[in-house]
Amino acid sequence: MPARRLLPDQESADLIALVRELVTKELAPRAAEAEEKGEFPREVFRLLGRTGVLGLPYAEEVGGGGVSYEVYLQVLEEIGRVWASVGVGVSVHALSCFGLATRGTAEQQQEWLPDMLGGELLGAYCLSEAHAGSDPAAMRTTARRDGDEYVLNGAKAWVTHGGEADFYKIMARTSDDKNGISCFLVPAGTPGLVADNPERKMGLMGSTTASMLLTDVRVPVERRLGAEGDGLKIALAGLDSGRLGIAAVATGVAQGALDAALAYAQQREAFGRRIIDHQGLGFVLADMEAAVQSARAVTLHAARLRDQGLPFSREASVAKLVATDNAMKVTTDGVQVLGGVGYTRDFPLERYMRETKVMQIFEGTNQIQRMVVARSLDAKPDASLHVTA
Repeated sequence: MPARRLLPDQESADLIALVRELVTKELAPRAAEAEEKGEFPREVFRLLGRTGVLGLPYAEEVGGGGVSYEVYLQVLEEIGRVWASVGVGVSVHALSCFGLATRGTAEQQQEWLPDMLGGELLGAYCLSEAHAGSDPAAMRTTARRDGDEYVLNGAKAWVTHGGEADFYKIMARTSDDKNGISCFLVPAGTPGLVADNPERKMGLMGSTTASMLLTDVRVPVERRLGAEGDGLKIALAGLDSGRLGIAAVATGVAQGALDAALAYAQQREAFGRRIIDHQGLGFVLADMEAAVQSARAVTLHAARLRDQGLPFSREASVAKLVATDNAMKVTTDGVQVLGGVGYTRDFPLERYMRETKVMQIFEGTNQIQRMVVARSLDAKPDASLHVTA
């Protein structure tokens, strides 16, 4: 049974219903096999682009759908409910487009954004480095100006879509100043830009993750977004929205786990009764429902602040840590509801559990989210709440 929701208007309700139908018919039948084989679903992203899903949170003037973030995150949740790899990929692609949509020139937007939002160009976001962890200001990848070009050298770690993307949004150091970082849009296939071997991960097998190696990668000046030194600002400005995207996907995975566990508990019998009628099991399912609803509530609360143009950094961190922690608990409990078969690959619960773990780690670990929240609580009343770490 689809979750009960309060939506802003009938048009939004119709959109989410259409996406639910699309993912149920087109994505759900393919997800398990693709994850089992570790196949990257490139055509799925083209499909989502052509149907307008990839461009939903961006303004109509730049080729987007112009929907509120409150509605967009519910669309992401629907995708995450059936295929987490694709949900994460959509969120990362939106993050990869953010700098161009918000800081690009009109000429840059006109040249690249239509195909990016239309799904013909799939993006990757390159901020993290292996040695720097959660401290992006410690990056070592450099971009040296050479006439009308920059020459990039270094390596970026944990790149979602690494080796599969059509363009890479890369942050690189253009000066020794702490914040002397700039942002570049680099096409795949640029000489010197190479994907390392994909990471061997616990979950999200359909989402390729790899380090990107840069050796004398020449990038025209016109592919820099914003001014020199604006890169870290561009990167961090998008992260709050990216954290909401992951919160929505995690909520979707948790909802999928709850749906599967509930269906099993309603059919499976033990000691002459359905197992849902046993109080011990019924209470587990009730706690799962409470966790899903609370994750959805905090995520959409942050989205509404964003839609109103209000500070939402603290709320985005709260949403990310609550939704992903709750999803980890819900998926683990879902396996428990099914008992022994929940531990097998004959049912999707074990996959949901494996997929959820990394959501507590990427887009800033949940320990980092707690640091962000604690710092914002300690900020002076007149200080900005937009705290990043």
